[in-house]
Amino acid sequence: MLAVCCMSLFIVSMDATVVNVALPSIGRELHSTISGLQWTIDAYTLVLASLLMLSGSTADRIGRRRTFQIGLTLFSIGSLLCSIAPSVGWLVVFRMVQAVGGSMMNPVAMSIITATFDDAKERAKAVGVWGAVVGVSMGVGPLVGGALTDSVGWRAIFWINVPIGIAAIVLTFLFVPESRASKPRRLDPLGQGIVIVFLATLVGGLIEGPRLGWASVGTLGLFVLAAVALVLLVVVERRREEPLIDVRFFRSIPFSSSVVTAVVAFGANGAFLFLNALYLQEVRGMTPFQAGLWTLPAALATMLVSPLSGRLVASVGTRVPLVLAGIGILGGGLVLTTIDAHTPMLVLVAAFVLFGFGFGMVNAPITNTAVSGMPRAQAGSAAAVASTSRQTGVSLGVALAGTVTGASAVASVGADFAVATHAMWWIVVGIGAAIVAVGFVSSSAAARRSVDRVAPLLDA
Repeated sequence: MLAVCCMSLFIVSMDATVVNVALPSIGRELHSTISGLQWTIDAYTLVLASLLMLSGSTADRIGRRRTFQIGLTLFSIGSLLCSIAPSVGWLVVFRMVQAVGGSMMNPVAMSIITATFDDAKERAKAVGVWGAVVGVSMGVGPLVGGALTDSVGWRAIFWINVPIGIAAIVLTFLFVPESRASKPRRLDPLGQGIVIVFLATLVGGLIEGPRLGWASVGTLGLFVLAAVALVLLVVVERRREEPLIDVRFFRSIPFSSSVVTAVVAFGANGAFLFLNALYLQEVRGMTPFQAGLWTLPAALATMLVSPLSGRLVASVGTRVPLVLAGIGILGGGLVLTTIDAHTPMLVLVAAFVLFGFGFGMVNAPITNTAVSGMPRAQAGSAAAVASTSRQTGVSLGVALAGTVTGASAVASVGADFAVATHAMWWIVVGIGAAIVAVGFVSSSAAARRSVDRVAPLLDA
């Protein structure tokens, strides 16, 4: 059962790094602009972020195994459609189909694991295996994507999901027990719709702003609509008995800190993967496989450090790993602010290792801080908001990377692209500094008092 759940996590997690490596090849074959490539990534992460909480509550209501199988089916169909996409527009649409399926897989698989492993120690081991799969998928993704793109073509990166998905569907039927929540949460279609509008208009404005013009009616309209949706979301969710997002969570300083950290850290990672895929191939002239090989040190650092981060959180709390995470991301970004078309590869490897170290340190504190002090009945919802924040961060990072470098406004990148990325790397430096600051704020005495004030309200 654990192996089946980990299969779903593996293909969904690997899909992000696989596609990043293949972006230049996709752009050349489908004659895509850079903004089209941004949408190839962001259409997936936006839909995933928007539907994670809905999928979790749906699974609690109609059955976790059933929802999981539907998700696997949709993801496999979406992958097959992506592999035959005739244009970048259709590829973006099919990526959204993939994401609908993906949103039903990872959070639901975690619910299945939690419901199946009754013993706390066994559950902890299972969750540890689950977390390790993320690191493995990040390490394998660029190599698999690069090798397939070089040898067969970029469409093969989607073909490999289909047999894995079919096998997982059959194995789920054979080995995964059906389960439901004893008291499932009510659906919140209005809140769900507002979340989709908010995320789509915010990211859309960032991606299309350089092309449409920042002062154009279209760009300003998108940002105004995003602001209205955000205000409306707070008003609507405060009045619901069982809201999609309980806005009272944000009165807790640790919870708010976890959301901020998730958005900025995963935003930095989204920008890191997107910009380096373009830089290594379009500026340094590498093949997709070579690019995947050179980014492997970042993935390995993340994979090795993630378990250490979890142990640090358990032994000394979240402050130390968050500070270390911020220092790593800051250091990696600082080195990358110096790159040009001829930067020695050892300098790049040093930057990649530093960034991977920082990113590996940040994940365990995010989850722990999100549920810190929450009543048991609310911990799942709090963790779901943190997961949504991660995917939202990736979307914003990719959108911001194209906007800041000016790549969104042009059809392709040239030799001066390396220097154009410096502005984004300075933003990453700022993100690292912000994570260090959050490490101190989220573990302060004021933060602990805010948890004490919020917990009774949520219990009630």
